Amino acid sequence: MPSNTLSPPGPAAVLCGLAGWVPPRVVTNDELAARLDTDDTWIRTRTGIRSRHVAEPGQATSDLAVEAGRLALRSAGGAPADAVIVTTTTPDRPCPATAPVVATRLGLAGAAAFDVGAVCTGFVYGLATAAGLIAAGVARRVLLIGADTYSTIVDPLDRTNAIIFGDGAGAVVLRAGRPDEPGAVGHFDLGSDGTHEDLITVAAGGSRQRSTGGEPTHAERHFAMRGKEVYRHAVTRMAASARATLEQAGWKTDDVDHFVPHQANLRILHSVADDLGLPRERCVANVDAVGNTGAASIPLALADAAAGRRIRPGDRLLLTAFGGGLTWGSCLMTWPELPPHPHP
Repeated sequence: MPSNTLSPPGPAAVLCGLAGWVPPRVVTNDELAARLDTDDTWIRTRTGIRSRHVAEPGQATSDLAVEAGRLALRSAGGAPADAVIVTTTTPDRPCPATAPVVATRLGLAGAAAFDVGAVCTGFVYGLATAAGLIAAGVARRVLLIGADTYSTIVDPLDRTNAIIFGDGAGAVVLRAGRPDEPGAVGHFDLGSDGTHEDLITVAAGGSRQRSTGGEPTHAERHFAMRGKEVYRHAVTRMAASARATLEQAGWKTDDVDHFVPHQANLRILHSVADDLGLPRERCVANVDAVGNTGAASIPLALADAAAGRRIRPGDRLLLTAFGGGLTWGSCLMTWPELPPHPHP
């Protein structure tokens, strides 16, 4: 099955700013258990999740993206970006894209701004897209934001999915630089397989459903996932993508200081690490506190790890993700020196 390995030939995209933001409201397992046929032990045993953050009524994806983007720009020294990418599965509206309003609210009106839709692989796809813009000379600084409000598409009474997902946003600033300097993002592997489009879906709201002329059912309006099949694909696709990226760069598994996967659930994270032969303690995880936040999960995990000094300058990172589509992707980087984690 074809997979694209990308390493842009021009200037490298170098990470120079990082931030994460989650809504203040915390929903614990016990709170979910009060309305679902489950309990804290059942949830933690199967997912590793103990709590998640949920947006308030009226709070949209762009609101979370603006908060994370503002902090990331501050982390990068405050200089403006000339391109803004928002990667999300839960845009404010089907039309227009969410990125232009985010850019304008951040004082970046006039900058190129667009959305990337690759579900939970979105942040890695966004990194590759930003690297391409910089390599082509289209942009010198790119603000990339992963943001999702899964609480707006998950049925709150869906015992299978309501326990997994949370809301949040994570953002990075990338500048033009040298491929050999710390923070340079490169050696990408990206792939997809549309024959499995039905494994992770929201059936209603798009042209496929609207073209039928019928009213969508309650189930069609909400997020659906075939968990057992997704688990199998997630582990095999992320592990294969990670190996392809390591091989492209000439890295061995032992060269990886930190493995930063999409925070799907703890069982998937550990299974991928085991498949790669990576010690589980090298796996960066914050899914226990925030749940699966979709496109926001990798930058949120990076922000938490950097703030806690778990990731230090010079550490070698492997980023890997998997999402609906199906989509998957990986990339490598050496961690740079960044300012202290900005606070709101």
